Amino acid sequence: MELTITNAKIIGKHGEYNIGIKNGKISKISKTPLESDETIDLKGNILLPGFIDPHVHFRDPGLTHKEDFKSGSESAANGGFTTIIDMPNTLPKTNTYKTFKEKLEIGNKKSIVNFKLQAGVNSYEEMEKIVELEPVAFKIFMDLESDESLEKIFNDLGKLKTKTDYNGLVCVHAENQAIVLDESEKLKSSENPIDYSYGRPAIAEDVSVKQAIDLGYRNNLSLHICHLSTIKSLAMARSSKNYMPISTEFTPHHLLLNNNAYDTYGTLVKTNPPLREEKSSVNIKHIDENSIIGTDHAPHTIEEKTKGTWESSPGIPNLETVVPLLLTEVNKGNLKLELIPKILSQNASKVFNLKTKGEIAIGKDADLTAIDLNRAGKIDIDTFKTKAEYSPFDGFEYTGEPILTIVNGKTIMNKI
Repeated sequence: MELTITNAKIIGKHGEYNIGIKNGKISKISKTPLESDETIDLKGNILLPGFIDPHVHFRDPGLTHKEDFKSGSESAANGGFTTIIDMPNTLPKTNTYKTFKEKLEIGNKKSIVNFKLQAGVNSYEEMEKIVELEPVAFKIFMDLESDESLEKIFNDLGKLKTKTDYNGLVCVHAENQAIVLDESEKLKSSENPIDYSYGRPAIAEDVSVKQAIDLGYRNNLSLHICHLSTIKSLAMARSSKNYMPISTEFTPHHLLLNNNAYDTYGTLVKTNPPLREEKSSVNIKHIDENSIIGTDHAPHTIEEKTKGTWESSPGIPNLETVVPLLLTEVNKGNLKLELIPKILSQNASKVFNLKTKGEIAIGKDADLTAIDLNRAGKIDIDTFKTKAEYSPFDGFEYTGEPILTIVNGKTIMNKI
């Protein structure tokens, strides 16, 4: 063995275990001592399968003043994540064979964690070429497409699934374009930050989620709804599981904040979809054993975040806040500890077909995250690795944090 992790608790198992790692894989799991070149003593803390974030914006290429694969992956590792999936809305968009391949090369040079890419949509011919590079999914920003355009995109993806190796997984940003344009126009003279949430109302998401479900079902696709934020949309998604493959993703800001936060933080909490009124917003109690946490890590500069209600850039950096926030909810009794490996790793590994990840088992990748459930502190953005210098969670008191990140058998972060 090259590395052994000793005295580790594993959720669902009794006692403490030693995990042997060789050639980037988990090679032994034992209660008896193991010999190895290096040892890390977890001292009775909890070891989990490495966390997977299926939704980040690393801004590379084209917008690297906000983030790049180096700073973004360092942020991920610092937050306990061993794998991330990057979105296609960079400059240029990752929606051609050429740009997709270029981003793969950038990630391979800069990233210190595992990464996968979602592809943007384009002509059928271009998407057929991209499939050769094995995107984990195609991403549709429904708020940027007309109904007619969406019909064609979903139809093309359905055809792509039947004629190529495309797995049929489509991820959607679900907000209805027409409703957003109409409601935002009515409020454009307001400079009250909370009005941004009314300019992109809950009904825009609900209408769009219904449309995505209908189009996904008609074209025999698997649907993943990104950053789902409304109770009604969640109910529609969960009921549709009876007849189609569908998964849902929650962000920490939609789970823990509502649109009253605009009164405190102004445009720093501007994001798409926006924070919701408490009566319509998902929250911690809506997490179940099938849920997935996606941070929608979307960093900007302070200048870009403070240009007023309508001009400020939407997005919140979350890679280094989400685990302490969720573990605090565990300690408060609002979230079961047993759900943590499911919502932060196992479920995403299944949906995105990451077969060698998401589980502590012999033969799986040695992607591991350790947490200390008792370590307490305050979230401090000055300690973040991301280029972003803001967070609505700055100063939040927490109990529980990630203390060790191991990627492919190599220690990337150690706070033990």
